[in-house]
Amino acid sequence: MAKELKELTSRSEDYSQWYLDLVIKAELAENSAVRGCMVIKPYGYAIWEKMQRQLDDMFKETGHVNAYFPLFIPKSFLSREADHVEGFAKECAVVTHYRLKNAPDGSGVVVDPEAKLEEELIIRPTSETIIWSTYKNWIQSYRDLPLLINQWANVVRWEMRTRLFLRTAEFLWQEGHTAHATEQEAVEETEKMINVYADFAEKYMALPVIKGKKSASERFAGAIDTYTIEALMQDGKALQSGTSHFLGQNFAKAFDVMFADKDGGRDYVWATSWGVSTRLIGALIMAHSDDNGLVLPPKLAPYQVVIVPIYKNAEQLAQIDEKVSGIVSRLKALGVSVKYDNSDNKKPGWKFSEYELKGVPVRLAMGGRDMENNTIEVARRDTLTKETVSCENIEEYVKNLLDEIQENIYKKALDYRASTTREVNSYEEFKEEIEKGGFLLCHWDGTPETEELIKNETKATIRCIPLEGDKTPGKCMVTGKPSAQRVIFARAY
Repeated sequence: MAKELKELTSRSEDYSQWYLDLVIKAELAENSAVRGCMVIKPYGYAIWEKMQRQLDDMFKETGHVNAYFPLFIPKSFLSREADHVEGFAKECAVVTHYRLKNAPDGSGVVVDPEAKLEEELIIRPTSETIIWSTYKNWIQSYRDLPLLINQWANVVRWEMRTRLFLRTAEFLWQEGHTAHATEQEAVEETEKMINVYADFAEKYMALPVIKGKKSASERFAGAIDTYTIEALMQDGKALQSGTSHFLGQNFAKAFDVMFADKDGGRDYVWATSWGVSTRLIGALIMAHSDDNGLVLPPKLAPYQVVIVPIYKNAEQLAQIDEKVSGIVSRLKALGVSVKYDNSDNKKPGWKFSEYELKGVPVRLAMGGRDMENNTIEVARRDTLTKETVSCENIEEYVKNLLDEIQENIYKKALDYRASTTREVNSYEEFKEEIEKGGFLLCHWDGTPETEELIKNETKATIRCIPLEGDKTPGKCMVTGKPSAQRVIFARAY
């Protein structure tokens, strides 16, 4: 059974299949009866809950509060912001009727043609329009600003080619929507939130990211500027892992949201929106995991430690149970999440295999000899190494080990990114290098035409115009025209 459990396609053989095998075998998610939608299973949802809890704390620390807005958006709302509707029109699911009835021939239920809605409703692909129509009632004066609101919700974007966690018709996310009295405040909010996302990615997901701005063609529909964090997966492809948008006054004008300023004048408010989704679980899997299964950073693992007893009979198990209960209590007192698996329906070897597959950061095993010697076996998931240590102060040892694992997982991903990031100066060289994957730092003339040409010829896109690092101007690798700074090109999910 242990072998069956682990039959994963290797990354080198077929990265895409490895990813799918892993999501299903580690019981994170599965495809549902509804085409393009997924069922997030308890273990996968536990990871999302940990992400959610941490992000929610970070949002509240920066002054945001949670609210909830309708799932349905009147079709007329979407058409008020021209760029916005154009960006989302092809992905919208539309509700046209509100009632079913039994088919006259008894073959089941049919849509009641009498129950047609006067105005069709869109199932939210994102909530700017419904939220800004609400903000019109909430904002009258500068005293009502800033408005800093976040929503945890599901959204629907009709996708034809889906992949679990990375691209599904329905997914879970958070979306922040803020309103400000000045342009400067709104820009500061946009930058603050991309920094929150970058901190979360690096400190909790152990995922190094590059912060930058999107090119005009890659911007969010309806935004003046989109800030992004870009991560590199182990197959050399980029994954956009979070975005923060400066929306200017576009949505305020579309929904006539004005306020009286301190001088008695009237102006449109300034807006931002920002979000991350369950796609982060896909990022977590692809950035860190290996051919043996998941590798989870301790800060986001559903349980950080699992303890497995190895025993010959019920009497010996009872002794181990008693010994382990003290260790469990001491670990929990230090804030470590721990599972003691003394179930008798699976052998220890099977359990070892299962927890390795599920990416539990630390596995402890205790047998009869360990009982006699007051020792315990400690196995690390990230390095697959084992050692036997004393039970004295084991809780402190494990707590420090978890910090070391978190750090090591981050460093490994950072080293990989460093080894696959390089500067490229000619388009000929670019065409060769892009086949090897990774981030390519190149000069680009800033035109959508050149960007489109590169995309069509190489399938590579501008991931971002980095906010930090080398800002030396140069010449575009394709046209030779002036370039303000190097940008990051990669193939992406």
